[in-house]
Amino acid sequence: MSLENMVAQNAEEINRILLEEIERKKTEFHTFNKIPRLSRECVITEKLDGTNAQILITEDKKLYAGSRNRWLIEDGVLVSDNFGFGAWVLQNKEELVEGLGIGRHFGEWWGAGIQRKYGLKEKRFSLFNTDKWSNEYVRPKCCHVVPVLYKGMFTTDRVDEWVLTLSVDGSKAAPGFMDPEGVVIYHVAAGTYFKKTIKNDESPKGKVNAE
Repeated sequence: MSLENMVAQNAEEINRILLEEIERKKTEFHTFNKIPRLSRECVITEKLDGTNAQILITEDKKLYAGSRNRWLIEDGVLVSDNFGFGAWVLQNKEELVEGLGIGRHFGEWWGAGIQRKYGLKEKRFSLFNTDKWSNEYVRPKCCHVVPVLYKGMFTTDRVDEWVLTLSVDGSKAAPGFMDPEGVVIYHVAAGTYFKKTIKNDESPKGKVNAE
C-alpha cells in the first residue's frame, strides 16, 4: 500500500470515529439539575460602577491579572492594561501574592476616571468574596471589599429596601456620593449572582449605555 493510500485510509477512519462520537453525544443521557430553593440565605452588596477585574495566583506563585475579557498580566509581565489595573497589580505584587494567596480573586476596579468616578481621587480594587475578605485585618491592605448591606433570608422586599436606601442615603462604598448604581444579590443555595440597579433596571445593559 502506498503512503498516499495509507494517509487516505487513516483519514477515513478518523472521520468515521468522529462521526460516531457526534452521534453518540446526540443521544447521551443528561440529568436535570436539582433546583435550589428560593427562600434561602442571600448576601446583598452594593454594586460598584467600575470595571470587572481579577487576579490569579498559581500554586507556584506566578501572577496573572485580567479584565473581564483578557489578561493584562501574564506570568508577572504586563501585556496590556485597563484603566491602570495591571500597573497597580505590579506595584503591589508582593502584598497581593502573599495576602490573597493561591486562587482566582474577582473584584471591581473603580474610582477616579472610571464610570461614575465616585468623587474619588484614587482608584480602588474591591474584592467580591465578602465572606473571605470583609475582615480588614485578613485582606491585603491595598485591597477593599464590596460593602455588605444585608445577609439573611432572600426576599424581593429586602432587595427593594436596599435599592431605596442607597438611592436616598447614597453610596456605602464612597460615603457622600449620591448616585450609586444599585445592588448585587448573591443567592447562596443557587451559587448565582443577580443585580438590580437604581435607574433603568428594566432596560438591557446595552440600551442603557447607549442612552
